[in-house]
Amino acid sequence: MPDYTTFIGNIKRKTGIDLSLYKEAQMKRRLTSLYQKRGFRNFGDFYDAIHNDGEILEEFLDRMTINVSEFYRNAQRWEVLDRVIFPMLLSTNKKLKIWSAACSTGEEPYSLSMVLASHVPLRDVSILATDLDAGALERAKVGLYPERALKEVPKSVVQKYFVNDGAYYQVNDEIKRTVTFHQHNLLSDRYGQSYDLIVCRNVMIYFTEEAKDQIYTKFAQALKPGGVLFVGSTEQIFDPAKYGLESVETFFYQKK
Repeated sequence: MPDYTTFIGNIKRKTGIDLSLYKEAQMKRRLTSLYQKRGFRNFGDFYDAIHNDGEILEEFLDRMTINVSEFYRNAQRWEVLDRVIFPMLLSTNKKLKIWSAACSTGEEPYSLSMVLASHVPLRDVSILATDLDAGALERAKVGLYPERALKEVPKSVVQKYFVNDGAYYQVNDEIKRTVTFHQHNLLSDRYGQSYDLIVCRNVMIYFTEEAKDQIYTKFAQALKPGGVLFVGSTEQIFDPAKYGLESVETFFYQKK
């Protein structure tokens, strides 16, 4: 589809985002529904609007990133993190360097902080949280969530770290201070180094195999020896040794 191929090239030049690294059918379907809703006839018209209208650019970026999240998503995995992974990492280092990659609207890094707070004082908790979507990051900084986002959170944790505000729950300032949010593109931006834990869940399913390979390679390089990568429940790495990783629990991979 030449129209879409041209669109990909234009978007990469304008935003640095390479749409060819995303699964084409999924991405094309999502963007087609967006431009049709806006009344455009094709990808050429849609790109012209993105180029000239900041609001449409923001809407495009928002649609590209899939912000479906909740606290303690897949609760059993968080129990493993709490009972096995954090104690293992803390046995060699009391102040962990943690990165929540593709953090969406903040539920994941705040969950990490709340779980880690049962092991170390909050003053020793520091989490970097990144996402491509600037709008999602702004919502994350506010830290206000509907009740449904908390359905997996233990009642004691809700009482300790949230303030009820009508139909919404606000993350308290004590937890907010432990998380720093930055915009970051997993496909093109530089990665940090020497992380004890990298969490990247439920986003890799949107990438091609080539892009996944590139990202897993960079994650492995960004971990310190003994550091752990925690992935989503649909994102098992079938050949972790390829990246210098080994499975220590289901969906948790440790750098050798």
